[in-house]
Amino acid sequence: MIETLLITTLIIAIGMAFLLVKVLFKRNGEFSSQHIHDSEAMKERGIHCVMDQDREMRSKSRHAVSER
Repeated sequence: MIETLLITTLIIAIGMAFLLVKVLFKRNGEFSSQHIHDSEAMKERGIHCVMDQDREMRSKSRHAVSER
């Protein structure tokens, strides 16, 4: 039981160390955005966030009933 706990703690510590290295050595110390609307590849394919797609569909007709 203790061995499993120690191994798990070691794996988590190594993962945190890798994240720390990325933040310290990356320009501006930030991670890239993981949102769909910030991805160039998704923009090229015309894929939007589900919230944006919903907003677009609702703006076409305020009185339309969505199918479920």
